[in-house]
Amino acid sequence: MATIGSGDVDDCIIVGAGPAGLTAAIYLARYYLKIRLFDCGTSRASWIPCTHNHAGYPDGINGNELLARMHEQAAKYGAVREPKRVTDLQKNGTLFRVTCGEEEYSARSVLLATGVVNNRPEGIDEQLHDEAMSRGLLRYCPVCDGYEVTDKKVAVIGTGSHGTAEAQFIRTYTRDVTLISPEAEHGLDDDCIAKLDDAGIVRIDGPCGGYAIENGQFALDTAEGRMAFDSVYPALGSVVRSGLAEKVGADVNKTGCILVDDHQQTNVPGVFAAGDVVKGLDQISHAMGEAGVAATAIRNRLAEERPLRR
Repeated sequence: MATIGSGDVDDCIIVGAGPAGLTAAIYLARYYLKIRLFDCGTSRASWIPCTHNHAGYPDGINGNELLARMHEQAAKYGAVREPKRVTDLQKNGTLFRVTCGEEEYSARSVLLATGVVNNRPEGIDEQLHDEAMSRGLLRYCPVCDGYEVTDKKVAVIGTGSHGTAEAQFIRTYTRDVTLISPEAEHGLDDDCIAKLDDAGIVRIDGPCGGYAIENGQFALDTAEGRMAFDSVYPALGSVVRSGLAEKVGADVNKTGCILVDDHQQTNVPGVFAAGDVVKGLDQISHAMGEAGVAATAIRNRLAEERPLRR
């Protein structure tokens, strides 16, 4: 195991370089703190073809372009980026030990901005998935882009209360909504059926498969034959990336989200969290807001340990 920068300790290590992690890096670097940002390159923001919800970009902005601008801004103020995946996090006395494979780093505080991973439809080819995403044929966040499917033919792949809720949300934007079970029969309860019927949402049994782009639409097989839609929303849940939090002893809720106080600090003093790993709202603005709170709390905590002076 190689120790990086022996005798040299970072003020804060940030794990995750999406909008939350990058916002925190900008804040902390501008507080004249020594920051190290670990970026494994899997931010969901990179999937966004064009976000129109981000204030200040009236014509929208591509997710990768937004991340690149934020990376540049953080680097301008001295934040060090490490293109590595963190594999372990432990408390070592008053410091934290961050492990990346065979390398170790030490820090006085840690911010976890590791986000979540959306569950994809089973059997979908990765290249097809990415192309469909880039063309707006496959979408994951109706809060972000429901406006873009106004009056279009839309399907939701899902079932149960979660699938029902997402289909109802999209019904805000279009009358043509179909809820397709991902595997077999829906098996919806009476309450879900009543809500779907009231909204005029069509129900189709699965299994789903045979995904393809056909004639400018996203096509798939269902129990009632092949169907095609202008956009399809998988409502299959997500995996919260809170494993590092659990390794260091931070509490999580039943869905895996990290529990924090009003200043984004976990029950482990010195370990903070921000973004979708705390609350899976899937909103850039929300993640950035939490990161600003966390960064300022980190700065103030470090100032209590020793004066931060020029």
